[in-house]
Amino acid sequence: MAQQTWQADHRDRLFNRLNDANEHWDVIIAGGGITGAGIAREAARRGLKTLLLERQDFAWGTSSRSSKMVHGGLRYIAAGDVKTTMHSVQERERLMQEAPGLVDQMAYLMAHYKGGFPGPFVFNALLRIYDFFAGRRYRQFHTPDQLHFISPSINDDNLLGGTQYADAVTDDSRLVIRVLREAQKDGADVINYTSVKKLIKNGDQVTGAEIEDTLNGKTYSVSADVVINATGAWADELRSETTDEKKIRPARGSHLVVAGWRLPVSQSYTIMHPRDKRPVFIFPWEGRTVIGTTDLDHPQLGNKEAAITREEFDYLLEVAQFQFPQASLTESDIISSWAGVRPLVASGALNPSKEKRDHSIWDDQGLVSIAGGKLTTFRLIALDVLNVAKKYIRNFSEGEFSAQIFTPHTSTHQRLKALPDYVQKRLTGHFGMDVDALLTLARSGELEMIPGARAVWAELRWAAANEAVVHLDDLLLRRTRLGLLVEQGGLIYEDKIRAICADELGWTEQRWSEEKSRYQNIWNTCYSIPQ
Repeated sequence: MAQQTWQADHRDRLFNRLNDANEHWDVIIAGGGITGAGIAREAARRGLKTLLLERQDFAWGTSSRSSKMVHGGLRYIAAGDVKTTMHSVQERERLMQEAPGLVDQMAYLMAHYKGGFPGPFVFNALLRIYDFFAGRRYRQFHTPDQLHFISPSINDDNLLGGTQYADAVTDDSRLVIRVLREAQKDGADVINYTSVKKLIKNGDQVTGAEIEDTLNGKTYSVSADVVINATGAWADELRSETTDEKKIRPARGSHLVVAGWRLPVSQSYTIMHPRDKRPVFIFPWEGRTVIGTTDLDHPQLGNKEAAITREEFDYLLEVAQFQFPQASLTESDIISSWAGVRPLVASGALNPSKEKRDHSIWDDQGLVSIAGGKLTTFRLIALDVLNVAKKYIRNFSEGEFSAQIFTPHTSTHQRLKALPDYVQKRLTGHFGMDVDALLTLARSGELEMIPGARAVWAELRWAAANEAVVHLDDLLLRRTRLGLLVEQGGLIYEDKIRAICADELGWTEQRWSEEKSRYQNIWNTCYSIPQ
């Protein structure tokens, strides 16, 4: 079996160590999204004693509620930032090569209309640069007749044709878990529902953190060479202990999910919204069709989940009705919604869509904070953060280290070989080094696909037993995505889910009732149709 996962006694064992006043860490990382996970992965591979803390669940904040796209940043070329695009495209290609089944190529299509911008000539000129960085040609122009063959229901008023190109798509929260597992393999300690309550200082120098187990309120004082603040949209909260400077502009991006048969698309469509000419995507994901995203200020952040507003709901439904009028989508077709908050770095732009998307790092005497950037470039962001933090780390090594994110793993498990190719690819991509253990744990019938999703039942059992599931929403919204993909947040399969939680988490009927109530409140408030 691979390096030990988050098993039942994981929290107790780690907190016993944290209670030891002699324990010292090279790096404490606050934040368990993709940025924190990437930093933990790079720190641990360098032999640094690394502790990652997430005050909610892993990927809870932004990294489970992104637009699921691993893209090269085509917009950066138009803005003249060619270097950022080059790095993004190269990282996209790396992820597709290292994690097929988790990060996969997806075709994108921009329909061109008379008088619209960008027109075919300008758009294809940008794509020439895009493809050059990828080292291969993805772009292709389609005439109106060809476009109708690809998408019979597309709006054809003043249609000039369409340009197809390529980026990638992922399950963002599963990507976080795979990166965290790589960090664990190299010795990092990783724990959820544990927060940095306040910084410990010697004069003005940060020397550690007081942390809190948010499940029982117990606190621990932990010393470290450096504290890295990777809390994303919440970064100003921790920085407020070292500076009055406020740099984060939280921006909400919301999405709708509909059944694939109601809006069948085989690729992502890039659509300029008829109301404000903002680009919106309609794309296939996990057997469903997603419409998103919006881009609005979200100043009332707090420590709670964001939710789509009625105005955003109508805005997204409008763009789907514009691009695919024959589908006649209505509110009753919506299965779920989600809203994530991006940690934009404020520059004074009039609206969040005009803010820059690249990352910024602040060094505050032993507290190194990171915000901004893209999911695609999390590895490069991690390297930039460690380059700033290294002056505080006594055991930092300047040696050459692999750029490979994921440890290669080839499964020879007989149960995997018996599955269809696409299920083999999915399980290997989503679970990497843990796929053999997952297959061994699966019970009879649990390698069958869950209706309405692409997951198999064994994924729920594995996650419940081995992936630090504390609440039902951890299991249904982040370890698996049943809460987004299946009606009623997945609870149409309540009996089977309850049985798995009883087996692997030891939940009694009373605990199940409490978790179900909590989950339904979260789902109805933040993942359903807004009132």
